[in-house]
Amino acid sequence: MKPSVKRNMPHRYSLRLAFATALIATISGQVAMTANKGASASLSYPAVARGSVVDVYHGKSVADPYRWLEQPELPPTRGFVTAQNALAKPWLESLPQRNWIQNRLTELWNFERIGLPRKKGGKYFFVRNDGRQNQSVLYAADSLYGTPRVLFDPNVVSRDATVALARYEPSPDGSLIAYSLSDGGTDWEIWRFRRTSDSVDLPDELRFTKFWELSWEPGGSGVYYSRYPRRADDTSRGDDQGQPVVYFHRLGEAQDRDTEIYRVQNHSHRTPTASVSDDGRWLFVSMFDGYRTNGIDLIDLRDPRAPPVTIFGAYDARYSIIGSEGDTLYVVTTNNAPQSRIIAVDARDPSPQQWRELVPQDTFALDEASFVGGCIIVRYVRDAIGVARVFDRDGRVLSDVPLPGLGTLAGFVGNATDTETFFTYSDYLRPAQVLRLDLSNLTTSVWSKPAFGADTSRYVTRQVFYTSKDGTRVPMFVTHQRDLVKNGQTPTLLYGYGGFNVSLTPTFRPTVITWLEMGGIYVEANLRGGGEYGEPWHEAGTKTRKQNVFDDFIAAAEYLIREGYTNPRRLAISGRSNGGLLVGATLLQRPDLFAATLPGVGVLDMLRYHTASANARQWSSDYGLSEDPKEFEALLAYSPVHNVTSGTCYPPTLITTADRDDRVVPWHSYKFAAALQHGQGCVSPILLRVETRAGHGAGKPMWMQIEDFADQWAFVAEMLGVKTP
Repeated sequence: MKPSVKRNMPHRYSLRLAFATALIATISGQVAMTANKGASASLSYPAVARGSVVDVYHGKSVADPYRWLEQPELPPTRGFVTAQNALAKPWLESLPQRNWIQNRLTELWNFERIGLPRKKGGKYFFVRNDGRQNQSVLYAADSLYGTPRVLFDPNVVSRDATVALARYEPSPDGSLIAYSLSDGGTDWEIWRFRRTSDSVDLPDELRFTKFWELSWEPGGSGVYYSRYPRRADDTSRGDDQGQPVVYFHRLGEAQDRDTEIYRVQNHSHRTPTASVSDDGRWLFVSMFDGYRTNGIDLIDLRDPRAPPVTIFGAYDARYSIIGSEGDTLYVVTTNNAPQSRIIAVDARDPSPQQWRELVPQDTFALDEASFVGGCIIVRYVRDAIGVARVFDRDGRVLSDVPLPGLGTLAGFVGNATDTETFFTYSDYLRPAQVLRLDLSNLTTSVWSKPAFGADTSRYVTRQVFYTSKDGTRVPMFVTHQRDLVKNGQTPTLLYGYGGFNVSLTPTFRPTVITWLEMGGIYVEANLRGGGEYGEPWHEAGTKTRKQNVFDDFIAAAEYLIREGYTNPRRLAISGRSNGGLLVGATLLQRPDLFAATLPGVGVLDMLRYHTASANARQWSSDYGLSEDPKEFEALLAYSPVHNVTSGTCYPPTLITTADRDDRVVPWHSYKFAAALQHGQGCVSPILLRVETRAGHGAGKPMWMQIEDFADQWAFVAEMLGVKTP
C-alpha cells in the first residue's frame, strides 16, 4: 500500500509567510532569545520561522516546520546561513584554545604524502603532496625510481585552492591521462585528457558525471563512462535526480556526439557503470542498486552489435568482477557467503551450477580482492584489523603478506600481466607508507615512507571489546598516552560510523595526534552496520535494526566511563555523514552522557533524505524508506530532526556542514540546528558552522580542513575543560 503523504491546507500560504518572516529576521540582523525554551544566556540564536507543513505517513501526521530550509538558493535560506555563521564563527574564533590548535594542526599536517603508484605503458603515475600544498599534485615517472615530473597541479587553478583533482585514469599505453576536477567540493566532475609527454590538454571535455570511474578502450581511442541527463531547467548542469547512461566518447569528438552503449531498462533506480577487462575483450556493466545487491551484464567488444548478456541478474547478493582470463571471470560475491567468497565463472555459461569456488569464505570478513599478475590478492578485516593473503588463480594459498603492524591496508591494484603491485599501510600513530609486493617471490619492500614531525612513541593503541545492550560483543580501539592513569578524568573523544558495510580500521590523521598532544584519549568503536564482521554485521545495523548502531555507540561510552577512562563531563562524540546521523541520534537519546557533540555533514532528516537525489535514494538499502510502513516507524523513532524534545537540556553541540555538499545536502544540518536551538532547555550552546565553497569533504583544501578542525577541537576543548599545552 502506498503511503499517503499530504500537506495541510494552509501550507502554501504559511510557507510563503515563513519565507518572508525568516528573510526579515535574518537579513535585518534581528536575533531572538526565547526564555521559555531556556536558550543560552550567552548566545542569542537567530530567529528562525516555523512553518506549518504537516505530512501524513500511513495515517500518522508528522510536522516539518523547517521545510523551507530545503531550498538553499532562496534568500530566506541564505539569510539563515549568514545569521548562523555570524553567531558561530566569532564565538569559535574567540575560544582560547583555538590559536594553539590551528597552529599545531598546521605544523603536523606538514609531512610528505604519496599515493599508490599505478603502472601503465611502462610509466608510473601517482599523486604527491609535499606537506605544504593545499591539494595533491599528479606526477608521472618513466621508471619506479626515476625522477618524477608534474603532470597536473590543481593548486594553480584557483586562488582559494578549492578546485581538486578528483580522480585519474592513465590510458593503456600511458601516453594519455584522463583526469577529473571537482570545483568547490561538489561531487560533479569535469573530465579532461592530457598528453603525458608534454602535459598539454586535448580539447575534449566530459561533463555531467559524478562518483563513477571511466574506462579506456583497449587501443586508447576513447573511454566508456556513465553520464547523467541534463537538467530540463538548465542544460548546462547535470540532473542527479535522473538515471545515468553508459556512453562511449571518442577522443577528438564533441561530447554531444558520444555513442550510447547501455541504458537500464524497466528499472528507474539502477545506475550502470562500465569497465573494460584487462585484455580488452569484455565490457562489464555493473548495475548499482544500493549496498546489498547488484547485477552485471557483459558486452563482447569483439562484436559490439551483439546484445548484452546477463551474468548476474537475480539481485540476490553483491558481485564484483576483479579480473578475467579469456572466458574465465574472477568474481567476489556474498552469494551463499555472508563473509564473501571468490568464484570462477565461465562467461559462455554463467549459470550458478557451473560456478567454481576458488577462495571460500573465511571466519573473518573479506574486504576487497584483486587479480594481479595471475594471483588473487585478498584483503581481509579480522577484528577490525587489516590482513592480506595471496592465492594462485586456482585458489591455493601462496603466502600471507607481511605487514608492519596492526592497521589499515589499501591497494593491490594492477592487471593480469603485472609483476608487481603496491599497497599502503597506516595506523593511528604511523602515516601511510607505500610498499611494493614483488609477485615473482611475494616479498615486500618499502617504496615510500614519510617522515612525520612529531614523536608518536609516547602513545599506544589498545583494542578492547565491550558488550552492547543486547549482549553483542563489539570491538573498539583506544589510543592514549603510554603512562595513562585511569582516574576517570581524562578528556575523551569517541568517534563512530556504523553503516554501509564500511569497516573502521586504524588510520592515521594529524587531527588525532593533535588531540593526543592535548592530553586526550581518542577512541573509535566498530559498530554494527559496518563491515568488520561481514554482511551479517552490516545487516544487523540497517533498516528496522538501525537502533542497534546507536545502542552500540551508547554502550561504548558507558564502557569508557565504567572502566575509568573518563566521565560524562569529559566525554565528547564525533561522526561525519552517516556518522553525523549516529551522533545526532545518540545525543538526543542520551543527552546526559556527553559534554560535547560534533555531528558533521550528517543525514539527519530520515523521512525525506531520499528526496534529495537519485544517489541519496540508494541509501535506502541501509536506511529503508518512509514509504514503507514498518520502515517508516523505525525511521521516525530515531530521525534526529523529528526527535528533538522541547525543554530538554541537550549537550553543547557544534553542527558542521558545507553549502555545496551535494551528497548529504546541507538542509539536513540546517533543519537539525533550527530544531535543536528551538528546543534547547538549558544554556549549553547549539551552533551551526557552514563552510562555503566546500562539499561533503573530498577535495577540501588543507587550509580549509585545518580551519574546520580548529573550530571543532577548540569547541570540544572548551566544553571539556581542556587546556592546550
